[in-house]
Amino acid sequence: MTRARGLPWVLLAAALLSAVFIALGTWQVQRLGWKKGLIARTEARVSATPVAPPDARAWPAIQAAPLDFEYRRLRLQGEFLHANEALVQASTTLGAGFWVLTPLRLQDGSIVLVNRGFVPPDRRDPAKREAAPPAGPVSVTGLLRISEPHGGFLRENDPAANRWHSRDVAAIAAARGLPADRVAPYFVDAQATPAGQWPVGGLTVLRFTDNHLVYALTWFALAAMVAAGGWYAWRSTRRSPD
Repeated sequence: MTRARGLPWVLLAAALLSAVFIALGTWQVQRLGWKKGLIARTEARVSATPVAPPDARAWPAIQAAPLDFEYRRLRLQGEFLHANEALVQASTTLGAGFWVLTPLRLQDGSIVLVNRGFVPPDRRDPAKREAAPPAGPVSVTGLLRISEPHGGFLRENDPAANRWHSRDVAAIAAARGLPADRVAPYFVDAQATPAGQWPVGGLTVLRFTDNHLVYALTWFALAAMVAAGGWYAWRSTRRSPD
């Protein structure tokens, strides 16, 4: 087969590849717009005036569209159930240790797990945290976070051994014997605590990977390279068909 006879197949392949690369680049541009919007919404939420927590009527909506609710700033009022505390392994700017998740029973009888903050391994025992845990009615301000089911990377939660690698609200509530229909499907990261007080709150990490522009430029560059290769093959064949 001469180059002239094979040229249509080369041009067809180049056209198809260019179309695929352009489509991928366009998709990344759309993702870039979505990510910018997500970051803007999150920054607005974390600095907004705190509002009351979503009640049971809103729980299905939270489970269906968690991004519409995550990082909302809430103010909760209730009483901590310290006997049902759970420790979840954590890695923070303060080192490795545990998140202290404590159920908070609200005034309407519903229960919200509150991540009161971080403690190092030598503070996992409440008796070693210097200050007594808050008793009686309390007010908690923090950020709504979505449950983290199953476990961490390559590490499954083990409720029977009381070993937690992620903040799995449903599993922790079940392990602590809390009524499933009264436990909110989210938890709350408590705001920063006074210096020297354990647990240390306010360690929520707001980090969003945003490489969509780089990906888009890469796909568009590949499309241009393939198109240039097709043009070069067509031009070479015209100059020397055989």
